[in-house]
Amino acid sequence: MRLQSIIRSIYPPQCVSCDAPTEAEFGLCGPCWRETKFIGGTICDTCGTPLQGEAGDDVLQCDNCMTIARPWVRGRAALIYTGVGRTLVLRLKHGDRTELARPAAQWLARVVQELVNKNSLLIPVPLHWVRLARRRYNQAALLVHALGAELDRPVCADGLLRPRKTAPLEGHSRDARFAALAGAIIPNPKRLDVIAGKSVLLVDDVMTSGATLAASAEAAKAAGAADVSIVTLARVVKDA
Repeated sequence: MRLQSIIRSIYPPQCVSCDAPTEAEFGLCGPCWRETKFIGGTICDTCGTPLQGEAGDDVLQCDNCMTIARPWVRGRAALIYTGVGRTLVLRLKHGDRTELARPAAQWLARVVQELVNKNSLLIPVPLHWVRLARRRYNQAALLVHALGAELDRPVCADGLLRPRKTAPLEGHSRDARFAALAGAIIPNPKRLDVIAGKSVLLVDDVMTSGATLAASAEAAKAAGAADVSIVTLARVVKDA
């Protein structure tokens, strides 16, 4: 305890967004917390996007999930991809801020409790090896390991593979995203026995159209998953 006190006096806890002092490590300061749009209340049960109206017992879907056949059962997201939430995702994804996976996993754990059971297996959305070599880590894998520890559930970090490199999808239409991801993600043949019969929870950093998650869900089902659900740190929301 004395050593921890000395370390904390030298390196006091700081906000993971703005570096302002905080009471606890790996947290947000008051102003950043208020500016972070956490998702709660009435949501789409399939993708986690927030919906208007009062939360009730009915299972609701957003317009997109009512018109697009999602190959997963249920979905959740912790943050809206805007403001501080967007900044945190980009820092985790491109800024080498790997320590952000720790608080992110705590936020994810709060929204995903009802999707997890004793048969659950957590799998990250994979990166192509070229992109992984360039970035040096898969942000979804960081999230899945941290979330697995929070939920005390097993993780299969290499359950899915991405053998075909796809161009960055930012700025592409929904149809173009789905076309680009067709067949780009496959189950790892060495992990079929691990995935078969499991309730797979796919983990990623952000959902836009859902094309990458759909390709991943199809691959998990091809590996024999009993069912698939998804959770993302952030959800792109129109006019957010």
